[in-house]
Amino acid sequence: MVHDLTGATWRKSTRSGSSECVEVADNLSGVVGVRDSKDATGPVLTFTPTAWRHFVANTKRG
Repeated sequence: MVHDLTGATWRKSTRSGSSECVEVADNLSGVVGVRDSKDATGPVLTFTPTAWRHFVANTKRG
């Protein structure tokens, strides 16, 4: 499924400092976008907000 990411506000983790990493756009309704910060015009992975919350929670637990 292709999602319209118009209006996405991309941000990096504050823990990434000045290094390149992934950016997340979680300000859109019904979709969270994830992209490589080095390739802002490249591909974007999309997740449902629920799937993204589960991913983040599991990552924090290790």
